[in-house]
Amino acid sequence: MLSCKDATHLLSDAQDRKLALAERLQLKMHLAICVGCTRYKQQIAFIRRACREFIAARGGTEE
Repeated sequence: MLSCKDATHLLSDAQDRKLALAERLQLKMHLAICVGCTRYKQQIAFIRRACREFIAARGGTEE
């Protein structure tokens, strides 16, 4: 079973790369029982969406 530290690390990694099947399965099992990590997953998804929308609203350019 993954620790919360390992799970949050995988959630962050998943933003940049496709996780291996074993990693995805372990993460899915962990998220099924851990409310804190599930919330972390929702938070990083929200932040990523907000950043994309902010960049799009500025005309797609970054300074």
